[in-house]
Amino acid sequence: MDSKRIGSLTVSTVGLGCNNFGTRLDAAATAEVVHAALDSGINFFDTADIYGKGLSEEYLGRALGPRRAGVVVASKFGMVMDEHRKGAKPAYIRQAVEDSLRRLGTDVIDLYQLHEPDPEVPLEETMGALNELVAAGKVREIGCSNFTAEQLRLSEEVADRTGTTRFVSVQNEYSLLHREPERGVLAECERLRIGFIPYFPLASGLLTGKYRRGRPVPQGTRLSSSERFGKLLNDKNLTYVERLAEIGEARERTLLEIAFGWLLAKPVVVSVIAGATSPEQVRANAGAARRRLTDEELQEIEGVVAVPA
Repeated sequence: MDSKRIGSLTVSTVGLGCNNFGTRLDAAATAEVVHAALDSGINFFDTADIYGKGLSEEYLGRALGPRRAGVVVASKFGMVMDEHRKGAKPAYIRQAVEDSLRRLGTDVIDLYQLHEPDPEVPLEETMGALNELVAAGKVREIGCSNFTAEQLRLSEEVADRTGTTRFVSVQNEYSLLHREPERGVLAECERLRIGFIPYFPLASGLLTGKYRRGRPVPQGTRLSSSERFGKLLNDKNLTYVERLAEIGEARERTLLEIAFGWLLAKPVVVSVIAGATSPEQVRANAGAARRRLTDEELQEIEGVVAVPA
């Protein structure tokens, strides 16, 4: 497994998204997936306090156990846990990190990320509180998620003006079927030397190869059971999937290899995090990044999927 840097951290270019832990997976199933990831060369695990209402962090920490050394654990805060636990006010950040450290069973969170901007709290206050956590040794690096290019620029201005720790990463949705970051965020990451971490890299499963035109939708999957995600199963996206699958078949590539390889060809992308509900899935994800796409293949893929206007 190749690796890249996020600030001072070295992460595998394929990470494991832990949003299924505590919801679709219990503690035992979580442990199987986590151990399969470690055995496949994955050292980057991304969770959040909101996943499974805290159970994801708890199950991840329990599964890592003595294998915690050498693993990069990322977590997030800021989305609504309940009426009193939400947002990015300094007092809550101090509470949230202690709660996450306890659930994870660790002394330090390697990458602590603001899950979404809080319009009610000046970014200077949020970054000041995060800087305190770094200084106290509770957090190694800080990142953000769901930020625009303008918000990234503002964060850099705050860090320069106040001398606080800067964001070393941003985590936004990005895949062959969702190109929004190309409207400015990727360029800003390159300018500021901020690592980009794409979530939903497989378009919630649409790019796994399980969903093909004319075939029944697999039951029990996210796209079959959620109205929100089910909207992705539209004619436009299915046409893209068929054309990408044709490229893969002609070049002996799987859709997974195309989806992962296309993202990892972007210089600012540091690690592609995808969820998994079984050891087989996580092994497939890890394997998909081991064969780099050629320039010719990348050009052919770009010719299929429309770029943003």
